[in-house]
Amino acid sequence: MMNKEEFVALYEKFLEGNCTAEEIEMLQLHHDEEIELTAALPDPNQEDTQRLYLMLKEKLANSIPDQQGFAKKRRLQFLKIAAIFLVVISAAIYITFLQKSSTIKPVELVKTSTSKIIPGGNKAYLTTGNGNVITLDGLKNERLATQNGVAVDKVKDGLLRYNKIADMGGSNDFVDYHTITIPRGGQYQLLLSDGTKVWLNSASTLKYPVKFSKNERTVQLTGEAYFEVAKDKTKPFKVNVDDLDVKVLGTHFNIMAYKDEKAIKTTLLEGSVQLTTPHKQVMLKPGEEGRLSYGSGSIDVQQVDAEEAVAWKEGYFVFDNEDIHTIMKRISRWYDVEVVFPPNFKRASFGGTVSRFKDVTQVLKSLELTGSVHFEIKERRIIVMP
Repeated sequence: MMNKEEFVALYEKFLEGNCTAEEIEMLQLHHDEEIELTAALPDPNQEDTQRLYLMLKEKLANSIPDQQGFAKKRRLQFLKIAAIFLVVISAAIYITFLQKSSTIKPVELVKTSTSKIIPGGNKAYLTTGNGNVITLDGLKNERLATQNGVAVDKVKDGLLRYNKIADMGGSNDFVDYHTITIPRGGQYQLLLSDGTKVWLNSASTLKYPVKFSKNERTVQLTGEAYFEVAKDKTKPFKVNVDDLDVKVLGTHFNIMAYKDEKAIKTTLLEGSVQLTTPHKQVMLKPGEEGRLSYGSGSIDVQQVDAEEAVAWKEGYFVFDNEDIHTIMKRISRWYDVEVVFPPNFKRASFGGTVSRFKDVTQVLKSLELTGSVHFEIKERRIIVMP
């Protein structure tokens, strides 16, 4: 049986992508023993430790991918495993610290005077061309409308589909627009009439035609969305975001365009995109991110880890040496809470991966364990403290 230190060291090697096939097999053989090691942490009935044990027991068995197709899915699996390890290792360090420092009064993590704040979920409002507003969350799966030869169906919780069912001939000249609005604490998916898939993040809005015209496919975005564009060489797909136009034929990319951020970020995962402003035009390659600072008109292109930009749609926060103000904006949108900083708060940077579907206190505890920031929750307000 591996001891805890050996297992953790091998897991860290796996996260770096340096494990051999034999070492991956060894992890698969010993994950049950690691569950036992986690269960043996001090005070197993303590609420935090018990929660960690149950979480690990449920998820660890699925965290090691099969060797077949391992290379293709490795990056996404790393994100999932890192989310588990960030919580497990941080908690283990904290518990060990308390064990060795019995004379020191433990610090209360995340002081709270409210019921727990739950994560966001599938929430959206659909506004039709005639101004009707339909609340999608809680609505049963059914056909909502048929317009211009396109059926609008709520297929399942969190997915709205536009499906061409008839050729309307000359009526193709008339374009009827729908707008989907995602509130704070929400997310939703769309399947547009051309087959393009769209994932929408919290506090976002997308305006789009029920059926695209003969010559173009254009949508308008505020907030954040990930697109998998259906290929059509005769009709380029365009996303309008303020003074930025994103033009593609068929590709996968993410656009983050919140008004309270410093820049519009377009991150390309597959294919190519053309970014155009009134002053500049650039082409992105996979793994590149174009950043348009608000009011500047200039596009800065950087090499990035594109998978991190879309971790939100897979259910994760990924913090890559980001300052606390940027991190708390993301937490504020997803949990629909207010965040308050004291005057002249010193900026601090953090790195790590945390599931977006945990109670907000668990996310904040992970940040607090660095010792450089603390939090207090009052009702739906998170107060950041040094």
